[in-house]
Amino acid sequence: MDRLDLMTVFVAVAEEQSFAAGARRLHMSPPAVTRAIASLESRLQVRLLTRTTRYVRVTEAGQRYLQDARRIISAVDAADEAVTGINGEPKGQLAITAPVLFGRLYVMPAIVTYLERYAEMQVSAVFLDRVVNLLEEGLDIGIRVGELPDSSMNAIQVGHVRRVTCASPTYIARHGLPRHPNDLSRHYLIAANSAGNQGEWRFGQGISIKIKPRLTEINNDSTIVAVLRHLGITRLLSYQVAPYLASGELVTVLEAFEPERLPVHVLHREGQYASAKVRSFVDLIVAELRAQAALK
Repeated sequence: MDRLDLMTVFVAVAEEQSFAAGARRLHMSPPAVTRAIASLESRLQVRLLTRTTRYVRVTEAGQRYLQDARRIISAVDAADEAVTGINGEPKGQLAITAPVLFGRLYVMPAIVTYLERYAEMQVSAVFLDRVVNLLEEGLDIGIRVGELPDSSMNAIQVGHVRRVTCASPTYIARHGLPRHPNDLSRHYLIAANSAGNQGEWRFGQGISIKIKPRLTEINNDSTIVAVLRHLGITRLLSYQVAPYLASGELVTVLEAFEPERLPVHVLHREGQYASAKVRSFVDLIVAELRAQAALK
């Protein structure tokens, strides 16, 4: 095997955490995969994988090599695609990430459309409520809500969202309407861990308040259930509660104190000569998100 083939075998075994599963993924025999890893480690003079009878784990050196190997394989795939017809039909695999609820509401429908349109594509969707490093985790495209740090990623802005404070009309009728953030100290508060700043809520006009939530949830869906059941006041992003605000099941409060809007971007690692599979999905998801009223 040449070095690129050995890298491909290593990535498969590392990601599957199994020689047998890596062999199945590559349609190779397990002994051939074992020989390939041994050859690669011998060439590099470093242990990349720790093996026992129960599991396979990447060593510290192997983790660094895994990141580089993913990047190199991706670059080679893109080069092959470009030279064989950059405007051809997308084919291959695509890994996409987004926040959990955002992914379910807006990204998954676009993925379904994409797969229906391109029969030779496979997509891996990774929806997580944390900031994901596309390069380190071998992902092609990400949707990010919030300000972007300086990076080499290509970013296309597709809209904005607001951080809104809301409650059910029933709760407001029972406990009164807060007219200033300081009034929240007299209310039941519900906090979502995924929203960040759980010990403090920051508003516009430079106002910050310390909070003592009556209920802290691990995800946004659970938080929404609790606020719909009239338990208290919560703080979420506008797209997360848009259907409930539209139906009147929830109402916003303290609108005069809302902080600045947060941008929504589509990110990808490839530049001007993005592969057909990346370019075609980026074009699709950008158009879909810019059409969403909740992101305007």
